[in-house]
Amino acid sequence: MSGQPDAGGHGLVIGKFYPFHSGHSHLIREAQRYSDRVTVQVLGSSVESIPLETRAEWVREAHPGVRVVAAMDDAPVDFESATAWDEHVAVIAALLDGPVDTVFSCDAYGGELARRLHARWWQVDEGRRINPVSGTAIRADVEGNWHELTPAVRAWLTVRVVVIGAESTGSTTLAEALAARLGTLWVPEYGREHSMIREGGLEAPWRSDEFDLIVDRQIALEDEARRRVPRPILVCDTDVLATALWHERYVGDRAPRLYEAAAHHRPLLYVLTGDEIPFVQDGMRDGEHIRHAMQQRFRDELAAQSAPWLEVRGTVEERVEAAASALRPLLDEHLRFAVPLEARPMHEQRAIQRGLG
Repeated sequence: MSGQPDAGGHGLVIGKFYPFHSGHSHLIREAQRYSDRVTVQVLGSSVESIPLETRAEWVREAHPGVRVVAAMDDAPVDFESATAWDEHVAVIAALLDGPVDTVFSCDAYGGELARRLHARWWQVDEGRRINPVSGTAIRADVEGNWHELTPAVRAWLTVRVVVIGAESTGSTTLAEALAARLGTLWVPEYGREHSMIREGGLEAPWRSDEFDLIVDRQIALEDEARRRVPRPILVCDTDVLATALWHERYVGDRAPRLYEAAAHHRPLLYVLTGDEIPFVQDGMRDGEHIRHAMQQRFRDELAAQSAPWLEVRGTVEERVEAAASALRPLLDEHLRFAVPLEARPMHEQRAIQRGLG
């Protein structure tokens, strides 16, 4: 039956959380309000493009007081089929650690699920009047529904655009200007700060382990910013690949560990700032005599890795326009989700279940 449940007992919430959003949080909070304990089951399909455990971690972070479990459920989504119901309930029952007293859901399937689990049903926010958002709406327009997502979901969906280049090629200027054009945040180069505070200053020989520290601090700054961005783009002034190249310059040899780290931390797009502009000595740079050689090293390494990249030249405005134009189709593709199981034709759902999809 639907209606406000008696307080207490074991509450159950199930969902795909594809992705997790504020409507899901409202549902879970209501379950917590009326239950002694709550189990949230994250039930995904093998055809979906967000890893199952990632979704479970989102729920755990947002609702640390609930038990979160996850499983794949590739049974056809056919609420008229008793066989399909049996298959779904078998997955759900296997994840339970005890009887369920109340099933909490926004959708009508909750009634049949509660009946099969010998539990009560409470339909929360029927018709989604309080929280009209849905996973379907978010997948169709991530940026338009950005405010409905938790910081952890935003961080996972946010892509990086990395601006790199040799000394005095305008990378910091471009990073700041590009972020302003895109309406997002940018992360400055930690290595520059480290150069000023390191023991011995610029005159002391560089140690290899300093570059590991720079990488760790740079990534930490990125991770923190990705949770705060107003849209799913973060502009970064340098990254691991650039740090690996500066290791070669200042230590004198190649550090395979840094290149391996760079390979596991690819951005959506690299933007290499051109070296055609006048060199400006700010007191921290080696000098113009090495700039063109370093620029070629950047080109060589960018060409050898897998992320898209382009070299921009001209005025700041021309560079911003070139970078923004290259980014646009890449971001559209990044924000495209795999079609969820329930949105596919029934014959395709059955083929997926049989392993033929």
